[in-house]
Amino acid sequence: MSLAAVEGFMDEQQKVATFVDEHDLDMSTEFRLLNLVEEIGEIAEDAIESAEYGDSPGEITVTADEFGDVLFTALQMGNSAGIDASEALDASLEKYEQRIEESGDPSS
Repeated sequence: MSLAAVEGFMDEQQKVATFVDEHDLDMSTEFRLLNLVEEIGEIAEDAIESAEYGDSPGEITVTADEFGDVLFTALQMGNSAGIDASEALDASLEKYEQRIEESGDPSS
């Protein structure tokens, strides 16, 4: 990941933290996890509807609006849990890279 991308990700996490503070949106990490699952469910709902409930599986769409909600909520959760999103992403990419090198497959 480029330095600019890492700095951008850090900026985004700080942007979310500032927004949450400015609008008094503080909540527990546990509630943030539930909120994240809800937002992912909204993407899934849109995808199911866009595929006409399985009749057109090649037509699945994900909206930028819903994707943004997932990112916002994930970054909120990271802030709440004291996780640096950039470091977490780097560790995850390293883990996937190692899996691909060892087995040719990124899945565990």
